[in-house]
Amino acid sequence: MYTRAELPPLLEFLDGRKVQSIDDWEERQEEIRSLLIKYFIGSFPAETPQITGAKVTSEKVHDNGSIRRRIRVTLATPNRVAFEMALWLPDGNGPFPLLLTAPRFYQRYWGEDALKRGYAVCLFPGVDSHHREADYPGYDSVWQTLRKEYPRATWTEISTKGWLASRCIDYLLGDQSVAEIDADKIAIIGFSRYGKQAMIAGAFDERITCVVARSPGSPASCPYRFTSRNTYAEAPSDFPSEWFLPSLRDFTGRENELPIDAHGWYGLIAPRHCLIHTAHNDGAEPTFAVEKAYIEGRSVYRLLGAEQNLRIDYRTGGHSSGPPPEQVSRADRQRNLDWIDLAFGRGLTKHVDFPEQLIHDFDWKQWRSQQNAARLAIAKNAPSIERIKWSLGQAPKTLPPVDQADFFTDAESSLMTHDRWTPRGVRRVPIRFGHGVRGNLFFKEGLTTPAPVVVWLHPLSHHSGYNEGYGVQGTTVYHRLAENGFAVIAYDQCGFGLRLLEGRDFYKNHPSWSKLGRMVMDARAAVSFAVEGRGASKSAIPEFDIKRVFLLGYSSGALTAMYAGALDDRVAGVACFSGWTPLRDAANARATGGNRRLWEQHSLQPRLGLFDGRESEMPLDYDDVLGLVLPKPCLVVTPKRDRYADFSAVVEVIDKVRSAKPRIAKGSFAWLAPDDTNRFQADQHQEFINWTKTLE
Repeated sequence: MYTRAELPPLLEFLDGRKVQSIDDWEERQEEIRSLLIKYFIGSFPAETPQITGAKVTSEKVHDNGSIRRRIRVTLATPNRVAFEMALWLPDGNGPFPLLLTAPRFYQRYWGEDALKRGYAVCLFPGVDSHHREADYPGYDSVWQTLRKEYPRATWTEISTKGWLASRCIDYLLGDQSVAEIDADKIAIIGFSRYGKQAMIAGAFDERITCVVARSPGSPASCPYRFTSRNTYAEAPSDFPSEWFLPSLRDFTGRENELPIDAHGWYGLIAPRHCLIHTAHNDGAEPTFAVEKAYIEGRSVYRLLGAEQNLRIDYRTGGHSSGPPPEQVSRADRQRNLDWIDLAFGRGLTKHVDFPEQLIHDFDWKQWRSQQNAARLAIAKNAPSIERIKWSLGQAPKTLPPVDQADFFTDAESSLMTHDRWTPRGVRRVPIRFGHGVRGNLFFKEGLTTPAPVVVWLHPLSHHSGYNEGYGVQGTTVYHRLAENGFAVIAYDQCGFGLRLLEGRDFYKNHPSWSKLGRMVMDARAAVSFAVEGRGASKSAIPEFDIKRVFLLGYSSGALTAMYAGALDDRVAGVACFSGWTPLRDAANARATGGNRRLWEQHSLQPRLGLFDGRESEMPLDYDDVLGLVLPKPCLVVTPKRDRYADFSAVVEVIDKVRSAKPRIAKGSFAWLAPDDTNRFQADQHQEFINWTKTLE
């Protein structure tokens, strides 16, 4: 069994050998190819069928001299399967650079734009089985006919359609082609599920010299290790029908056991040009996951001397950028084509026009060099509260003003889909509190008595903040709690959602503080909003029961809840679902990620990195934090199969909490250890609701 929290290094064989040379890389590349076939997309036919015939079935000449043809291509499969492709040619004789894409309506705009630039455009039969294009019948289903021709091949829908793109290239570069194509200038482009398709096609066909994938998500630009349930992104169980191998779904909750992840596509595409065009708040594509895959892919491009050929290109906004029906704005389409022009040595675009700009590129060593040594010191026998405050860093005395609207705008709420799962009878009112923190209050209409309050603290959902995306069961946690009579304060924490770039710039602006420290400050400000009325609402809100204010956190939000609860006596109870593994025990760090996830990977508590390699000397652990949360009621839920936690070490910490304060713990401390993975869905929401009822 292969278990590793970090991405499997592309320049390291499964047996641990390092790639030292180009020859080594070619061997490792073949290993990556085999693993992707085995775990993700299935096997292709043992032999590629030849083209036995091709016929132009329609032709139309436009006023600008361009020609549009439909061509029926027959393959030498056992039953001579035929498929149709569309070919658009600009005026002239060629040879033409070629752009391939599936003829989904919003992708044909790319084709129109490329045609104007002098590209030949091939619309291949790669329309998704969940889509239909009336003018391109069969483009969504011919893959099923082909799969029946090769019963021994285990290929999936997306890999079959990528294979069909390659068969179009066979025709266009062959003797029967009606166009002269420049064989060195072939690009493929796709958006969302078609972006996955483009990456896979490019990975398995070296004739494709440029790949542009716009918001391809998981498992394409985004490895499952960083898009599982605790990021509110796409887990292996979420892909529909036959996109990937059904066996891949079994890795939900244990994504760290995959011996290869989605970053493997880069290893097969390198050193050819590849652009990932993604958005800050893309509902299908967390920026953190995109960057982790990119950085690992970059290592291969560097080895091959082609680092500038791989880029992430960020845009503001969400998954779509253009008005209906475009989906992709004209400006974004032109930028995508600029990259292809760059790859082909066409146009005026230069590599400097696509600089490397990362959001989550935290350099711990640089942070360490900027610190005051005296401030980093902490006495081992200091009171627990002082050690906890030390771990959160030194907050500045003043914070600069924030330039933003007082409340969420309608456009911002639409982008973050705040109203997507709203059940009947639940209202949302924009609120603000603390230092520039904006959020929403969710509550049930018609409340006649003061409502208990829940401050909802979300997980590592960089793209969507407090809003749930994939994995929603019926409705979201804040809506479900509102249905059950709670008033729910929901907001994006520092570095997440609409505050994503605040996290990028955090340590440049606050080198002595920590992101978790800021998160704790904001959580306490939310408590002040509920208890003391500090803040404002855009419209009328219900009266609060100020003696029943709860902190509810999941994943990293559980850490925020735990630390804020330890420091704030106004809180009536703290509930922490997953989110931590003991700080002083690094025995299983390779599998869980250990403390490095806190001090480097997510840069939540950089000071913990001072004890890297000597974790047993850490000045605090979670029994210290939970000990300060008590005697307030506290619910801790630690699933036995949480891949981010060493469960045996967790049990030891829980025992310490109980033994340190046995009487208090017996009355106030509730610990649940379900035989489950790390997730927070309907049944976990109900666990919280049930727990609060025991406190009435």
